[in-house]
Amino acid sequence: MTEKILILDFGSQYTQLIARRVRELNVYCEIHPYNHFPELDASVKGVILSGSPCSVRDADSPHPDLSQFRGQLPLLGVCYGAQLLAQTSGGEVAPSKIREYGRAMLHSDDANRSVLLQNLTPESQVWMSHGDTIVTIPDNFTIIGSTETVRVAAFKIEGEETYGIQFHPEVTHSLEGKEVLKNFLVDICGCKQEWTPANFVEEVVEQLKEKLGNDKVVMALSGGVDSTVAAMLIHRAIGPNLYCIFVDNGLLRKDEFEQVLHSYQDMGLNIKGVNAKEQFYTALFGLTDPEDKRKAIGRSFIEVFDQEAHLLTDVSWLGQGTIYPDVIESVSVKGPSATIKSHHNVGGLPDFMKLQVIEPLRTLFKDEVRRVGRELGIVESILGRHPFPGPGLAIRILGDITAEKVAILQEVDAIFIGKLREKGLYNQVWQAGAILLPIQSVGVMGDERTYERVVALRAVASVDGMTADWVHLPYEFLAEVSNEIINRVKGVNRVVYDISSKPPATIEWE
Repeated sequence: MTEKILILDFGSQYTQLIARRVRELNVYCEIHPYNHFPELDASVKGVILSGSPCSVRDADSPHPDLSQFRGQLPLLGVCYGAQLLAQTSGGEVAPSKIREYGRAMLHSDDANRSVLLQNLTPESQVWMSHGDTIVTIPDNFTIIGSTETVRVAAFKIEGEETYGIQFHPEVTHSLEGKEVLKNFLVDICGCKQEWTPANFVEEVVEQLKEKLGNDKVVMALSGGVDSTVAAMLIHRAIGPNLYCIFVDNGLLRKDEFEQVLHSYQDMGLNIKGVNAKEQFYTALFGLTDPEDKRKAIGRSFIEVFDQEAHLLTDVSWLGQGTIYPDVIESVSVKGPSATIKSHHNVGGLPDFMKLQVIEPLRTLFKDEVRRVGRELGIVESILGRHPFPGPGLAIRILGDITAEKVAILQEVDAIFIGKLREKGLYNQVWQAGAILLPIQSVGVMGDERTYERVVALRAVASVDGMTADWVHLPYEFLAEVSNEIINRVKGVNRVVYDISSKPPATIEWE
């Protein structure tokens, strides 16, 4: 049984980051909304309470019953979680006289006696981000850490392994934050730090063998990291009983269909390629709204996939490459989430496809998927690929979709991505691509005036796509790429570079 830590989410922007830090310490953890946490069992070694944009003083703020945890399991409250512990125990939380945001120096005379803060330097830089502060604490609370402006920066409740901290150990600005989490996980919760890619592969393959038996699984592959790693895990468990389908929707990168099929055949996967370009172009005809385009592509894909799946007999399962952020983002702490864009993994299976869903990666973050892929021996050319949107180039062509526009953008994209590889910049970029704009501009080529298309180049750096910064590609590189695109791609006479970060802009334009 895999030991785990439960993280109760109160809506903090940092909750996923807590989970990532815990997993970096080779301890498995799960995020659950504070009002939908699971039954406890012997595998749960401790609980972490996240921060929140709410104030514990507000009447409608999250106030779950913590009695099933308190005194039963080690408990760590972070920011809002610490304030909740203090208030519900009889302490007082009040608005800070000055907003406590940014770097601060944590001091603790008790550091050698407090397991949570052991091995920290006497003055340790931490990151504060809260508008309230703990003013008074009950008699059974002991202050174990303070800053210049925050007297109760860290505390322990006597007689139980319950701790609270008003700083964020999960962010890199807390220079020894990982040490604090390690102290909690290893020395307080007793976690063995055995959750590694090798152990994950071994455990998941055994679970798949037990769950699937001799059943057949059908799975759509995209050439991306998630679907590839998921397929290889299932393949390792059931071999040729996994049937993979790779659909050419006419919206892939240049020559990608042939290249990906070749890669998969080298990996021993049982895969069939399906050319369905015309079906997708027909479904997209005349559509300009991004959401309409996404839905048309989704419907067409399901039609093609269902048609191909019905050519197989006795298939019981649908394999999917769903990963943990997909799962987390489909659950909201405070009711239904706002729809930013349709998601292609969670909840996308139509009722008429009477298949059970198997998702071997649904507990992993993207970087963990890559580590598991390396453990499985998947080639770096696939594991290192930039993320590519499910709807493909359709959402990188602003306006309606035609075969001519797709061909233009494929050529532009091939030059841009090819140059990133050639100049050794590809691995410094998390995601890159080109966008065909619905405008034309005046240009001059030789002695002739032109009135042709404009393309935008986009390259961002990110860890998991939740936030992203535009990459400062060298001017000389951009000049070379721009010159080659304009000279080689007929119909384009202007190239621009997108210097917007996420937020406020998204990575994709649609």
